[in-house]
Amino acid sequence: MTRSDAGLSGVVPDGEWPRPTGWARPHRLELGVDSLPGVAAAFARRLRALGVERVDDLLLRRPRRYESAADEVAIAELWGDEEVAIAGVVQDVRLRRPRRGLTILTARVGDATGSISATWFNQPWLAEKLRPGTHVRLRGKLGRHGFDVKAYDLGEARATADFAPVYAASEELPSTRIRELVRSALREHAGDVLDPLPAELDLPLRRDAIAAVHFPADLAEAERARERLALDELVTLQLAVLRSRDESAVAVALGEPGELIARYRAALPFVLTPDQEAAIAELDRDLAQAVPMQRLLQGDVGSGKTVVALYALLRAVEGGRQGALMAPTETLAEQHFLTVEAICSELGVNVALMTRSVRGSAEASIVVGTHALIQKGVELPNLAVAVVDEQHRFGVEQRRALSESRSPHVLHMTATPIPRTLALTVYGDLAVTEIAKPPASRKPIVTRWVGAERSSEAYTRLCAHLDAGRQAYVVCPLIEASETRVARAAEEEAERLRRAELAGYRVGLLHGRLKAAERREVMRAFNERELDVLVVTTVIEVGVDVPNATIMIVQEADRFGLAQLHQLRGRVGRGAEQSYCLLISRPKEELTDAAQARLEALVETNDGFELADRDLDLRGEGQLLGTRQSGLSDLRFTRLRADRELIERARALAHDLAGEDGPWQDEADRLLAGTDAANLA
Repeated sequence: MTRSDAGLSGVVPDGEWPRPTGWARPHRLELGVDSLPGVAAAFARRLRALGVERVDDLLLRRPRRYESAADEVAIAELWGDEEVAIAGVVQDVRLRRPRRGLTILTARVGDATGSISATWFNQPWLAEKLRPGTHVRLRGKLGRHGFDVKAYDLGEARATADFAPVYAASEELPSTRIRELVRSALREHAGDVLDPLPAELDLPLRRDAIAAVHFPADLAEAERARERLALDELVTLQLAVLRSRDESAVAVALGEPGELIARYRAALPFVLTPDQEAAIAELDRDLAQAVPMQRLLQGDVGSGKTVVALYALLRAVEGGRQGALMAPTETLAEQHFLTVEAICSELGVNVALMTRSVRGSAEASIVVGTHALIQKGVELPNLAVAVVDEQHRFGVEQRRALSESRSPHVLHMTATPIPRTLALTVYGDLAVTEIAKPPASRKPIVTRWVGAERSSEAYTRLCAHLDAGRQAYVVCPLIEASETRVARAAEEEAERLRRAELAGYRVGLLHGRLKAAERREVMRAFNERELDVLVVTTVIEVGVDVPNATIMIVQEADRFGLAQLHQLRGRVGRGAEQSYCLLISRPKEELTDAAQARLEALVETNDGFELADRDLDLRGEGQLLGTRQSGLSDLRFTRLRADRELIERARALAHDLAGEDGPWQDEADRLLAGTDAANLA
């Protein structure tokens, strides 16, 4: 199949990408980028900083966008400040270093009408390539240094002026350099790319799609190439999901809810919402089966997922079995234990806490804990229902270990909603239940974004709440450093606040470096109103529930991600009183567009599902998945909203590839071989 046969014509000259002359050697795609011509050790380090370590990292680095055509003009006709393209021959080259950290490369370029000085900043390596007599094609505009070059091509290719890829880059590694390197990698390795999907599907060749996604003739061709590569990603993902299922597993069928559940419902101090009742009905249908339940319960902050999760655990106890709830941190496990133990004591159900620092009895009817639940030597032989909270924060093996040697019903729970299409794609082996709305008694949290210059107004508002008998949180800025440094920064800030804005109030401190006993004592004091303000790090992102806390200040909020800010905000608004979240940031003009968009989104809506959609727009599918912890490479080419038909096609194709009598067993094995997707659970 040729590029034209596949509908991927490309803009590169014939013979630019070598046709395979023998067997493909896919192992060569695993070579380091320093194996490519002209990539020295220092250059390879800069590439690694962008996440490019191997040749295939480079080939699969999708362009962010494509440069549209620019008018080509003769050098003598250059005028004004419009961006244009010129073509000519290098006459001489000069490299200057006027100060440390700055290099200016100047090349005299001429055509039949005249010549001009073309200038590059901080690209000294180009001096070796821009030798006199070299044909160049430059895109840029007139500046004080002559012709300031924005993009370039060496030789007489027309990509710079016509339709050039633009990549995510850095100051030290511009997009033009990445483009040149991608072209080199294609020349060296295009023939090493295997086609994992069967030839019977009559798809464009994968190697042609990779070439075309980097150097398309137009947007339509770029989109066809992207869809071809997205199909590979989605089929791999769906195959991994199918392969992870254990069709032989048998769970305990728990039958209909009985007397204990009736007492649980009666003990609740509120009426369950319609969404909660719908979720419980779905659980009951699953728990009545001998097939192990695998359900994802996702809901917004404060929507009442814990009530539903406890219902599932009590169903196990009622059936004479055991329930377990696993949380990712000690703080969250402790909060769950306090919540669960309070109501279970009324019901006569024994609950134990099991963490690194607290070793409760594994024989309890309900065991709440961290990953200590799955450590060697911990036996839960009577386990019938397991709840995994904030499941995306566990690695694949940790989640799998909870069910190892047992076949419990498993409820995966998350307070970080993701769009339904994404949930069905990533967790294709899970049924998805959503609790979209919080209880009617909860008022929407009022969120305000203020600059640092107005932070005193934020603290004045906070003090007014304290004077009215309410409590507050102050979240310390996120510091990209060790947990010890974060803790130290929090301690210093708490001390500063005690002397300044919060002088006269009782200020406590909670961070991840506190010992478990100290952490429990701080939370007890805050719960019992012995503290007015809790200065915290993101250790309270989930799990902390104090209805009397009605206001939160997040310092340097622009440093946090959208989902994390939404989770933090959810620590207030837990009662019937109106609550507030005040986001303090650096001045607006100092923020990136993405940071501004995050803060504006928080102000505009409290809806976690809408924010998840916006997060998808801002961060991209791959990053939103948290895929590094799940063992799956980022979705580089998939657009989950736009690719719904492609997703359905991938599901159907994966079933054909993975079926016992399917015609493409070898292709299915090869598709998964060498990918982390095989570890997805």
